This record gives sequence, structure tokens and C-alpha cells, in this order.
Amino acid sequence: MSAPERIPPRSVTPPVNAAELLARGELTVRGRIREASNAALYCTVSYDGQDAACIYKPVAGERPLWDFPDGTLAQREVAAYEVSEATGWDLVPPTVLREGPYGEGMCQLWVEVTPEAELLALVDGEEPGPGWKAVGFAEVGEGRTALLVHADDERLRRLAVLDAVINNADRKGGHLLPTGEGRLYGIDHGVTFNAENKLRTLLWGWAGEPLTQEAADVLEGLRKGLAEGGPLTARLEPLITGAEIDATRARVGALLASGTHPEPSGEWPAIPWPPV
Repeated sequence: MSAPERIPPRSVTPPVNAAELLARGELTVRGRIREASNAALYCTVSYDGQDAACIYKPVAGERPLWDFPDGTLAQREVAAYEVSEATGWDLVPPTVLREGPYGEGMCQLWVEVTPEAELLALVDGEEPGPGWKAVGFAEVGEGRTALLVHADDERLRRLAVLDAVINNADRKGGHLLPTGEGRLYGIDHGVTFNAENKLRTLLWGWAGEPLTQEAADVLEGLRKGLAEGGPLTARLEPLITGAEIDATRARVGALLASGTHPEPSGEWPAIPWPPV
């Protein structure tokens, strides 16, 4: 993800406490992300001598969806961040719900990416090469097909587990942000936490494979945090419905019971469109 066009360059310093900066800082709109399906504004935020770039998505700019209640996407983005924090994997940039120039919305720290990092590819042949996992075949024009693959990367594998927990209905390639420091973040979590199975992702390469011990330990921690009166439950209650919290508990329990990464259900398109 790169800064939108016609936004003047601005020097920003990394925040010491990103969540506090995002929640309490002065928010200044610098431009709009034109490719976004909902209103997404590129901003700077300043507080107590610190500055950072961020994305602000006002609830007022959300498009209605047939399968999600109106005006809830910002809260779902924050809920995804809360679950990410509970895993300890730090897979979602700091995200808060706050008032802004256009009303309440989600505000998320801007992440500078490394364009050279290759996480997805289309390859000829029927099997992925070393270091890659197969997703499926894709039409590439003129009657040709190619095999869509993603990197066999532990950061992506963690993100696949997080997506299964939050029921991410839109994990596209453009939502993967590798950084120069070797980190990987996932963004755009507005269509998550539906009580019905909606998992759509490009990260099917581990489908049916055993979960790592690390993932099982993290899921056990989530199960405890999601108990009635648990700390994660308390953080999610202002953001999503009780039924959606119950469904999240059930997904965590199902993953622990099976001990494997989920497989496509066949009841819902498995891969988002467009995939990137």
C-alpha cells in the first residue's frame, strides 16, 4: 500500500504508543484512497509531540452490504485488531474507534510496505515449487490457466489461523503488507465476525494440514480469553454482537477439536473476487 496521489510528502516519526496516538491525536485529512470500496482517508495524527500517518474510515462512508448490518464495518476492523493482539502475533496494525472530521470511524496506523516481497504468484504447471503452497488454478486469458500459489511463510500461516478465527470474508492479496523490517500485517477487516461461515481467502495452502503447536497454544489462549467474562470477550462486546462472539468461540473450539487448518466448505465461494 502506498500513499495516495497528490498528498504532499510529510515527515512522520514512529509512535511510541500507537494506540494512544491514534485515539487521542489531532487527525488531519491529507487525501483519499481511491481504490477503496468504502471511504478511506489518508491522514496524519499528532499528539504530545508525536506524529504518524494513518487511515481513517468513517462509518458514514461505508457502503451497505446484504450480509452485514449497516454501519458496523469500522467496529469489526477494531475487533480484528483486538483478536490479533490477544494472539500475540501482532498481525493487524494498531486500530482504534474514534471521532474524526466525518464522524465516528476506525483509525489505523499506516504501514509502509516492501514492494519487492513476493508472497503470491501465478506459475505454470500443476504443482507449486519449493517454498510455495498451491491455492488453485486461475484463468489468465486466451484460454490459459495458471496455478495460483502463496509463499510457504510462517507469517502467512499465522494470518491464515487468525482469518479462520475472525471468519474473514475478504483476504485478498492486496491486504497483505510486508515491511522492510520483516514483519507482515493484514488489513481491511470490515467483513469479519459474521455468525455464518464466510471464510474467503487466498491462504488455503495449508487447508487440512495439522496446526502448528504454536497455533494450538495461541488458540487455547483465545479460548480462555473468550470465556464468559474473559478479557477478550470484554473488549469485543462493545464492537460485535453476542451471537458473533459466540460464533467466534465456536470457531476457536472447532479449530482446537480438529487440530487442522480449515478447508473450504463448498457452501460459499472460497476465494475472494477480485483476488488481488
